Amino acid sequence: MALSFSCSASFAPQLQLQLQLQAQLKINNKKCLQKVKDLITTIGIPSIATSPHQSLQRGNWVKLICGASFEDAVDIRNLSLVYTLAGVDCIDCAADASVVSAVNEGIEAARDIVSLRRPWVMVSVNDDEDLHFRKAEFDPNDCPLDCSRPCEIVCPADAISLEATTGVLKGGVITERCYGCGRCLPVCPLCLDHGFVEGLLEEERKDKGKDGEESNYFLGAITYIRDVSSTAELLRRDDVNAVEIHTSGRQTAHFKELWTGLEDSVGCVKLIAVSLPHIGDSTISSMNMMYSIMKPNLRCFNLWQLDGRPMSGDIGQGATREAIAFAVRLAAAEDRPQGFLQLAGGTNAHTVDGLKREGLFQVATIPSDETVLANSSTSLHALVGGVAYGGYARKIVGRVLSSMQSQHGVAVIEDHPRHLLMALTEALALVGTVKCYDKNLYASLSL
Repeated sequence: MALSFSCSASFAPQLQLQLQLQAQLKINNKKCLQKVKDLITTIGIPSIATSPHQSLQRGNWVKLICGASFEDAVDIRNLSLVYTLAGVDCIDCAADASVVSAVNEGIEAARDIVSLRRPWVMVSVNDDEDLHFRKAEFDPNDCPLDCSRPCEIVCPADAISLEATTGVLKGGVITERCYGCGRCLPVCPLCLDHGFVEGLLEEERKDKGKDGEESNYFLGAITYIRDVSSTAELLRRDDVNAVEIHTSGRQTAHFKELWTGLEDSVGCVKLIAVSLPHIGDSTISSMNMMYSIMKPNLRCFNLWQLDGRPMSGDIGQGATREAIAFAVRLAAAEDRPQGFLQLAGGTNAHTVDGLKREGLFQVATIPSDETVLANSSTSLHALVGGVAYGGYARKIVGRVLSSMQSQHGVAVIEDHPRHLLMALTEALALVGTVKCYDKNLYASLSL
């Protein structure tokens, strides 16, 4: 009995300390969650947020790009939650039912914290081969054991994991996390040894991609085209509001084929976007051709996403120059087709400053009781409807998510309010460049 009592007595202080720590953690979490609410209401996001289409008209539309090939449901949910709180107008994701559900779950979790208007949910599809629709692929058994693993180091999505065990490398590409940036390919010693050319190897072989989709395999990368019928089903969902078609702009036949396949479902959405690169003198004529294909069935707003330097916004300040230059060309073109203009591809925290230098960042005043049609030529429209952020937006919040997961494992961010507050502060700093939030407010209320 004495021994038993002695053990119980020795454990009592430890148990008491543990309970005290848990109680303090609960208090700290409650304080951080209240700070999150205070931050959003002090900035005034619930009251100043306009509907997404009004944001386009005003010129302060912000879209979060989760990634056309990024399919990590936990990260997508957490990103959607954070950026919904930050006041984005649209969240763009892969045309996959589970991914769409993750986005909507994140949106609703954000609205449970603070009452906010819903951002639109957009799904991205492609009409042909496209850099945004590919995954890295390799066999770790081909890798030398003494490889320094530069692919793992350079990957911005932490989508490559390799571990040396019993004389071989195990692991490889975490498929759902890879969004096809291609940065692993030029640093791979094997790719260099086998004739790497401009991001892809010359040797190509045809095969089937994930879920049986038509695909093109490369040594090192697999590209795929989203299934049209599956996309059409997604567009009929109540929680999908927009679709974006990625195209090279060079083959309007592919665009027409995809549009024909989606004809019966495009009437269900509020916005149709076309993402394309600048292809020189033929850019405007290609846009006009695509608009003529869409026009008979176009019963909603349309938008042109000017894809400057794809998937590069997290690289550095200069990555945004191509998107800005693209916008300058389009804004000056009198013969461009109708529709809003929105920047993407290399966009980051310096994009708005670049637009201001070119005189293109103009937030228009739209009367609250007046709705201006997207396809009108009214001078009330801003020259540029807004900005979409992808790699950079994911990077600044992703650092917080990685820290949270290293401490707590896979988790929803609202269960860890301290990390939520840190992530929200990062998101507000970015979204605020377009929405013109008061920097001093979120600086003073953050950690």
